[in-house]
Amino acid sequence: TVLSEKPTTFTITVTSEAGENDETVQTTLKFTYREKYPDETPLYEIVSQENLDDNDVTDIIKLLEQQAEENLGMVMIFTLVSAVQEKLNEIVDQIKTRREEEKKQKEREAEEEEKQRFHGTPVTIENFLNWKAKFDAELLEIKRKKMKEEEQAGKNKLSGKQLFEMDHNLDTSDIQFLEEAGNSVEVDESLFQEMDDLELEDEEDDPDYNPV
Repeated sequence: TVLSEKPTTFTITVTSEAGENDETVQTTLKFTYREKYPDETPLYEIVSQENLDDNDVTDIIKLLEQQAEENLGMVMIFTLVSAVQEKLNEIVDQIKTRREEEKKQKEREAEEEEKQRFHGTPVTIENFLNWKAKFDAELLEIKRKKMKEEEQAGKNKLSGKQLFEMDHNLDTSDIQFLEEAGNSVEVDESLFQEMDDLELEDEEDDPDYNPV
């Protein structure tokens, strides 16, 4: 696009070849012929760009400066534009490579995370001893709590005598239990005989009797 004829000023938009997902990078260069062009370099600048970062813009300006000096004395606009075209293609390739590396890095991190989840932390003497100390401390605390609970339970447990003293109904509880069950205690007197009818030997008359 010609902007003026005196001095001659125009713009050229340079676009890279399509990269991944048809993405491209692009820049618009502005040139102005000096009075003694091509024996002196033209003025140049980047007036717009797409998908280029600051480092890319700086590299393109340096490239234009280098190419202009090398082609001094010759018509050079085509050469300058061609050099920028190649640079943009390189940038597209770099973007593609960078994205592939980022993708691979994420895959490696995901794979490493998966391994850690299945294999856990490698056991070393140091981390084993740390784990053992922590485990022993937790086990000791559990034992202390259990002993304290058992001790407290023992203090709260009443003996049979204490239960009897607290509740005098306990002395008749067995009889009441039998009566409630429909049973009664009966004594068969025929099972007993007069004591005089029993032939009991005096222990002292027994020759084998030993009082000790």
